Amino acid sequence: MKHFCDDWIREWCDDNGWTDLVIERYNNYWAFPPGAVMPEPIPSDVLRLIKVNKGFCSEEKSWVLWAVMVSTIAVMLSYVFKTPMPIVFAFAFDAITAAKLEVEEI
Repeated sequence: MKHFCDDWIREWCDDNGWTDLVIERYNNYWAFPPGAVMPEPIPSDVLRLIKVNKGFCSEEKSWVLWAVMVSTIAVMLSYVFKTPMPIVFAFAFDAITAAKLEVEEI
């Protein structure tokens, strides 16, 4: 799952003088630091700071919205059909969603 919006990283690079941002794969960003001749990865502490300041990206927001909708529907179906199975399925979906929302070690 993509945890950072590319525009957030570009904005940080522009503010701090880093140039030629390269997005190698999800959550792996490289750029040229000021005065450097070789690209370097964006520091992990910077990525964590960006994440803390900006919050969820659009993909994460959609996963959270789906988790809330699935859970709400499951509660209603469990009440109507008087069975816990919809809640069990919602729990499984929410567990997967929570795991996907975890930011990997950067």
